[in-house]
Amino acid sequence: MTQRNSQRGSAMLVTMIIVSSLLAGAAVLVSMQLSSNRASDLTRTGLEATYCAEAGLDAARGVVQANVGNWPAALAACNSPTLFPCASPTWLTPAGGFNTDIDGDGIPDIAVYIKDNDDEIPPTPNNIGIDNDLSVFVVSRCIKYADTTKEVEELINYAGGGQDYRSQQGFGRYGAGNTN
Repeated sequence: MTQRNSQRGSAMLVTMIIVSSLLAGAAVLVSMQLSSNRASDLTRTGLEATYCAEAGLDAARGVVQANVGNWPAALAACNSPTLFPCASPTWLTPAGGFNTDIDGDGIPDIAVYIKDNDDEIPPTPNNIGIDNDLSVFVVSRCIKYADTTKEVEELINYAGGGQDYRSQQGFGRYGAGNTN
């Protein structure tokens, strides 16, 4: 009879444990790298989405001021805090002539709407469906990046137009006071 060596196979067991440990370590490293890449991508697209929203705000500012007569209808259509974000008024959509495609690829990048500021004098409760001071928030939302939607808002005032007379009562345009 031949005698068996009790040491036989133990080297294979140690090798399998070491290889398994190395594979587990590699899996952890790959997972960490994928997570880091995802975080980097989210940061990059978040920054691009902020720039996109700011570009939309810049494009909408003049259009909103030019459509001051349409503010009441837009605010009335969005007169509940639960409706935010509101739908864009037609004059802030491609159908109304407003360009929502910032990068020129044919796909809308922004959605713009207006909302009322808190302009009621206490004790009158705030009514977000009515503007009292010709000031509204223009809100631009970048919809290009689904994972990192960013929104930027700015309070704009409508100062109106008209003629500023040189020697009108008070200081006038040139600070002439009441001298005529």
